[in-house]
Amino acid sequence: MSVVLGIDVGGSTTKIVGLKDGSCFDMLQVRAGDQITSMYGAIGKLLSKHDVMPSKVGAIFLTGVGSSFVDEQIYGIPTHKVDEFQAIGRGAIALSELSDILVVSMGTGTAFVKASNDKFTHIGGSGVGGGTILGLAEQMLGKNDIDAIISLAEHGNLKNIDLSVCDILGKEIDSLPADLTAANFGNIKSTASQSDIALGIINMIFETIGMLAVFALKNENISNVVLTGTLATFPQAKTVFSRFEEFTELNFIIPNDAVFATALGAAIHSAS
Repeated sequence: MSVVLGIDVGGSTTKIVGLKDGSCFDMLQVRAGDQITSMYGAIGKLLSKHDVMPSKVGAIFLTGVGSSFVDEQIYGIPTHKVDEFQAIGRGAIALSELSDILVVSMGTGTAFVKASNDKFTHIGGSGVGGGTILGLAEQMLGKNDIDAIISLAEHGNLKNIDLSVCDILGKEIDSLPADLTAANFGNIKSTASQSDIALGIINMIFETIGMLAVFALKNENISNVVLTGTLATFPQAKTVFSRFEEFTELNFIIPNDAVFATALGAAIHSAS
C-alpha cells in the first residue's frame, strides 16, 4: 500500500486529500485557530478515520499560503512543497477532465491560472474573494459566519440592492440581458433586508470574479473556465456564473469536489 497526502494549507482552512496506490480514498477539510494546528488536525483526522499509521504514508505534498510555515518533515514522513499555481492547475484538470482551461481559484482571495496539460501559468489575481464577503458581512450585517451569510442570501432579492441595465435604460437592448447588473449596490433601498444585503455582497463578489475571468480570456483561445475553491461550493455560484454564459462564449464549470482541487493537485504532483 502506497499512501500519499496532498494538503492545501489555506488562509482559513486546511484541505487534505489522500491517495492510495494513485486513487483518491478521502477528502476532508479542517478549520482551526491557526494554520499549523489545522494542518496537523487534518492529517490526524484523515489517518485516524482510515486507520492508517504515519509509517504507512510514503510522502506528504504541501501547498498553499500556510505551507511556508513548515520547514521540516511531518511525523518523520518525507514532506515536499508544491508550487501553489501548479497545484491549482493540476487539480482543476483532474477534476474537470479538461485541458486548455482557465482555472479560477476562489478562496480568501482569487487566483487565475491558465492550465494546459503540464503547463501552468499564473496570470494574475484579485484581493476579492471569500475574505471580502466575510469582511463586508461583518460590517454591514454584524455576521462573520459563512454558513449564516449563505443562509441569509438564499432569501434575498437583488432588486432591492443592485441597479440593472433595464433600470438605467428603461428598456431591453439586444446585446445585453435587461436584468444584467449595471451597478452593484447602486439601487439599495432603505427597506432592504439583511437577506437582500447578504445576497448583494455574494453577487458582487461573484460578478467581479466572473468579469475578471472574461477579461483574462479576451485574447485567448480558451473557452472553458473551471471554478475551484471554497466559494465554488456556494449555492449562488452556479446561478451567477451561468449568467455569464448568456452574453459570452465561455463555459463556466464547477466540478465536483471543487473545494479540494488544490490539495488534489498537490497530491498528484507526485506522479508528474
